[in-house]
Amino acid sequence: MKLFKYSELTAKDIQKLVQRNVDPANEIRAVVEEVIANVQQHGDSALIDYAQKFDKVALTKLFLDKAELEELAEAITPEQKNALETAYSNIYKFHQTQLKTEDKVETMPGVTCWRELRPIEKVGLYIPGGSAVLPSTFLMLGIPARIAGCHEIVVCSPPQKSGKVNAFIAYVALLLGIDKIYLVGGSQAIAAMAYGTESIAKVDKIFGPGNQFVTKAKTLIQSTTTTAIDMPAGPSEVLVIADDTAIPAYIAADLLAQAEHGIDSQSVLVCTSATIAEATLAEIEKQLPVLPRAEIAGLALDNSYIVVTSSLAEAMDFSNRYAPEHLILATHSWEQITGSIINAGSVFLGNLTPESAGDYASGTNHTLPTSSYARAYSGVSVDSFVKKITFQHITREGIQNIGHTVEILAEMEGLHAHRNAVSVRKSPQTP
Repeated sequence: MKLFKYSELTAKDIQKLVQRNVDPANEIRAVVEEVIANVQQHGDSALIDYAQKFDKVALTKLFLDKAELEELAEAITPEQKNALETAYSNIYKFHQTQLKTEDKVETMPGVTCWRELRPIEKVGLYIPGGSAVLPSTFLMLGIPARIAGCHEIVVCSPPQKSGKVNAFIAYVALLLGIDKIYLVGGSQAIAAMAYGTESIAKVDKIFGPGNQFVTKAKTLIQSTTTTAIDMPAGPSEVLVIADDTAIPAYIAADLLAQAEHGIDSQSVLVCTSATIAEATLAEIEKQLPVLPRAEIAGLALDNSYIVVTSSLAEAMDFSNRYAPEHLILATHSWEQITGSIINAGSVFLGNLTPESAGDYASGTNHTLPTSSYARAYSGVSVDSFVKKITFQHITREGIQNIGHTVEILAEMEGLHAHRNAVSVRKSPQTP
């Protein structure tokens, strides 16, 4: 990991450091555009061809049905089932509280306004399955979709070498009451859900993280179809802010946990002394070699760095510029600085709160904005799966109270039919 001193960085240096997952030559875009066009034109046959090309799997059909999912799930041990069920319970508890009925508001006598929730009818869930299979992501997306009441849930996940999904994905599908999984991955899965194929229904909104190709596909379809996306959630990242009260072994473990996601992941340490940086690097040297995914984590760390600041305030300033997906405050003083957080997807407070807890089972959602999108996006929640429709009702008293104001404003804009729509209702002859 490269090491920088905050005091020596120019504004241009910082801008370069916080930039990630760029595609300056549009190479990723070109590949994804070709995939999208092919899926649009050839539908299922393109998806089968891409499974052979990218996943090295010869598919005879594009989905697994309930019976096949039940058969796969039989391989799970009781201990594994219990872990998945505990995670399900905690995530459900946290998200269930987000489904709230709003109060009606009488803005003036006789004029009442309110909002009501309606589920998005058809949603698509993308569950990554490249170098790591993520049943946790299935829980994070499927649970709020079920709580929201979405009428149709389409699930796509890349086929494994067996031509199926793994047992954990299958068991989560059963927990969620989902009886079909489509064996489609990458940008082709996003295209299939956005445009529809012979087998896969077009959806209204697509959810789920992925690599840069998946992220690019989501951003492209959002501008070319009527299908929305949750957010541009790409390669994962963590930023750890640490002071002298932090524990280097814990910091190293958190940085490595993020790095093992993939070679395009990024782990950043922003600490208040070179001593912490050196101790953390020493711990990484101890912990990295014993990891099964050490090679992947090592390559990700080559793309990562440490910034040494003179204070927690400077560290927070850098963090807000970076806008991390995951922010860990490895300090006893976290309560003093949480109010300064402006840009972050999800925050983990204190030395005993690893990001892994949020990734799996504490209850919060791990589908979060990456690549500085935390400046404008929130993580997935039940709100992501619903629409909020506004209603209003005006009584005889209300039209008299608000009418003159509307008439004047309509006149100001030169829209006389707007004025008349109020004036005719103010007439005493109106029934």
